[in-house]
Amino acid sequence: MTALHELSAAELADAYRRGDASPVEVAQSVLGHIERWEPHLCATYLLRPELAMAQARASEARWLRGAPLSALDGVPVTLKDNIATQGDPMPLGTAAVDPQPMPADAPPAARLREAGAVTITKTTMPDYGMLSSGLSSVHPLARNPWDLSCTPGGSSAGAGSAAAAGYGPLHLGTDIGGSIRLPAGWCGVFGLKPSLGRVPIDPPYTGRAAGPMTRSVADAAAMMAALSLPDTRDTMSLPYQAIDWTRFDAGAEKLKGLRIGLLLDAGCGLPVEPDVLAAVQRAATLFEQAGAVVQPMAPFFTREMLDGMDHFWRMRSHVDLNALPPGRKAKVLPYIQAWADSAAGMGGEAVFRAQHQFYLTRIATVKACAAFDYVISPTSPVPAFAAELPSPTNDPLRPLEHIAFTVPFNMSEQPAASINCGYTAGGLPIGLQIAGPRFDDLGVLQVSRAFELIRDAQRPWPHPPSEALQNLD
Repeated sequence: MTALHELSAAELADAYRRGDASPVEVAQSVLGHIERWEPHLCATYLLRPELAMAQARASEARWLRGAPLSALDGVPVTLKDNIATQGDPMPLGTAAVDPQPMPADAPPAARLREAGAVTITKTTMPDYGMLSSGLSSVHPLARNPWDLSCTPGGSSAGAGSAAAAGYGPLHLGTDIGGSIRLPAGWCGVFGLKPSLGRVPIDPPYTGRAAGPMTRSVADAAAMMAALSLPDTRDTMSLPYQAIDWTRFDAGAEKLKGLRIGLLLDAGCGLPVEPDVLAAVQRAATLFEQAGAVVQPMAPFFTREMLDGMDHFWRMRSHVDLNALPPGRKAKVLPYIQAWADSAAGMGGEAVFRAQHQFYLTRIATVKACAAFDYVISPTSPVPAFAAELPSPTNDPLRPLEHIAFTVPFNMSEQPAASINCGYTAGGLPIGLQIAGPRFDDLGVLQVSRAFELIRDAQRPWPHPPSEALQNLD
């Protein structure tokens, strides 16, 4: 029998409706599972079982009255540190912040609360979300449940780890260069970076998106039904569109006749490792066998584009860190300090030229994708790296060498997902990125679901070390 904490959102709603399980029982199961995993993973921030149980009891009462708020009522969810929740401090992953109680829920938190979802905990992130790692100056080091010596990725580090470990079905991350898709890929889960503005967020920022991180495409679609509801606080949000997210499952037939671009060379950054390349090529073969027309794509992202973004973000962080009192700046991770301070000598023209690369990236990405219905590629050129490292290069002057496949789709505002497509020889998950045209979030979910149906058999989800040892007895 499947444990309650491993049930999907739809399975939980059905169980609540039939009276076979209650939100209270499910919350207890999730909290017990977290208790077994958390000493090893360090994925949580603000884990407060008593508050989660209070929400679960309120949900249970609604189900007993036959008046659930939505299909997500009573379904456990985690929220990333940088998603404000009313009354809670928000450290943004860094000891440099003096966190004060937030005055209101951010839009994604508000939508999930209105839907009746039970917030089990918030999840960890690195300092200011500026690393693809679980390394933080305020949170304990987050680890990957597939291999505790490895990072879950970042900046949605705790969310990726929690999803893979089974801290309930629903997890919320944010992404400005790959921060949903990279940890999703390295943790073997599904992650969707929606079209810019599809999910209202506060504060909005160029390329920044919030989206689901889940074990299945179905659970991500269920989250999108709530997350995509409007909120006027996001001045960059799209006009609300009543998308029927229940149509995410169009079957493998969705792939027949689709023109799929296969991008195996990002144009710059780290080379694609052989295990990753083989897994993505295998995925392309499965697409072809399902009736898609797969064609190679030439690289379109350049070293100048990647360096321009890097240098502009360095200057932004340099300005932000210099605004801190010296004592608080000193608490920021040394890697991030070195990265930001390297921009100190940039002049106005250099900053302008760096910022212009965001625009050039947008133009190049849209043009390159125009010949295809969807584009597939590695999510990352490398699998998960050592947990203690801030980046695969461990070099603050070469910090973004692993994001060349993901960041273009932030700047083009296109929806892009990561779904597991295989494993390294050592057993680490490998992510396949699936990107679609701007606004076609449902299409990306449908293609992802189609691949979910045709991909090779998946390995069992990891268990807490104590349970894994028991299973060997």
